[in-house]
Amino acid sequence: MATSASLDALTSKLREIHHLHDAAAVLSWDQETYMPSGSGAIRAEQLATLQTLAHNQLVSLEVESLLGAFVDIETGTVLPEHQSSLDDTSQALVRETWRDFSRAKKLPSSFVNELERESSIAQQVWVEARKTNDFQRFLPNLERLIGFKRKEADYLGYTDSPYNALLDTFEPGATVAQLRPLFAELRTHLIRLLDQIRNSPVRPNTSILTQSFDTTKQVDFGRLVLKQMGYNFQRGRLDLSAHPFTTSFHPTDARVTTRVFDNDLPSCLFSCIHEGGHGLYEQGLSARYYGTPLGETISLGIHESQSRLWENSVGRSQAFWKYFYPKLQQTFPEQLGAVQLDEFYLAINHVGPSLIRVEADELTYNLHIMVRFEIELEVIEGQVQVDELPDIWNAKIQEYLGVTPSNDAEGVLQDVHWSFGAFGYFPTYTLGNLYAAMLFHQAKKDMADLEQNIGQGNFQPLKIWLNDRVHRWGRQYSASELIQRVTGQTLTSEAFIKDLEEKYGNLYQFSTPPSSKITP
Repeated sequence: MATSASLDALTSKLREIHHLHDAAAVLSWDQETYMPSGSGAIRAEQLATLQTLAHNQLVSLEVESLLGAFVDIETGTVLPEHQSSLDDTSQALVRETWRDFSRAKKLPSSFVNELERESSIAQQVWVEARKTNDFQRFLPNLERLIGFKRKEADYLGYTDSPYNALLDTFEPGATVAQLRPLFAELRTHLIRLLDQIRNSPVRPNTSILTQSFDTTKQVDFGRLVLKQMGYNFQRGRLDLSAHPFTTSFHPTDARVTTRVFDNDLPSCLFSCIHEGGHGLYEQGLSARYYGTPLGETISLGIHESQSRLWENSVGRSQAFWKYFYPKLQQTFPEQLGAVQLDEFYLAINHVGPSLIRVEADELTYNLHIMVRFEIELEVIEGQVQVDELPDIWNAKIQEYLGVTPSNDAEGVLQDVHWSFGAFGYFPTYTLGNLYAAMLFHQAKKDMADLEQNIGQGNFQPLKIWLNDRVHRWGRQYSASELIQRVTGQTLTSEAFIKDLEEKYGNLYQFSTPPSSKITP
């Protein structure tokens, strides 16, 4: 019979494996921030070696033996003699460890090595292809990656669509069959609201956001906001990268990046807030369970809910800017000194079809995600050819948003995800928006003075609430279980649509027809 000592031995082994992943993550972070441009080839070898070592350790006979002391190694079911002796936390630990083990066991070591190497090289080729607007330069790498991802789906096994195997990597349990109707319903509401906004006489003055703003001051202001949110700079840092991201090696080392443009104030500001939400999640995980599934985030949908909650529910709210706008005016007196708060608030919440996903407003953003979901589903299922992607991308963006990219850097090359093989990732962004709205509604119910605290720059109560309700659990609960525990509801778009109707109805001076209103 397994003992607490054998559970400790499993935990210790998992931490060793995690150290390898963390070392690879540091190299990946460096690759995106400070690595010399000529170092790409050797970095690909280094990353491939580390990830292969981690994979081999996870699927080793030692881990299988340690894990098999608690679960049926074929099914993952906790053995009868442990169903009462292991508490809920320990059962979750072995259950989630088995999930990782069983998935990894299906992937040959040689495949993992080749995929990691190709992903690292492709990411660097993508950076250059995007700079030079040259899809053909990236095409061979992308074709190889898609081949790898189709093979990965075959190794893992799937029902209905190979895309489900890849989606399950990022959002465990989610399926194409679940997403299609959810996204279709959401799209109907988004298109309706977008039409109402287009027909509104209100025209935000967004030119106030595209003046010349000193880039150093922008980053410093972003750092100020992050500190106020509760992001711990003794356990994290803010750097610049081509594509903003968050990476973590431990709750005491969770790093965020942003990007900054002289004539685009919202880009740096809101990417700092967005990545700060991710960073707070990573810093809020339990250090006690570091290296095990209970010290890891649940899903990318829940992860995205944290960034979107801070970016949109908090960062684009009137209460937030009641506190921060005077400070922003002091930072940029020439540009914003004569601009009233209401004018600024309308400008940062303007809605309009745009080409770039990461700079899209919170309404049309989800249409960008639906375009990407549909395209990558088709390409993984083999319904379209890879060299057709630029034209397919442009056609779908025109269909959904009424705009067409003038070049591939504005279109199919704009996102980094495909360059490192992250097919199945994009849907989690919209899921994150829906989760965020549900969580923020619940936070307002639980804390009647939440808006008042935000208006005073006091974000600590919200941070503590999220630490307690979301962050500390790691993977003890699935995303669906967690959202049910916190809000009492299953995943729905109702709270998200309600928020959009209220905010944009007020800003753009239209009312929602009673027949289309959603009961909160």
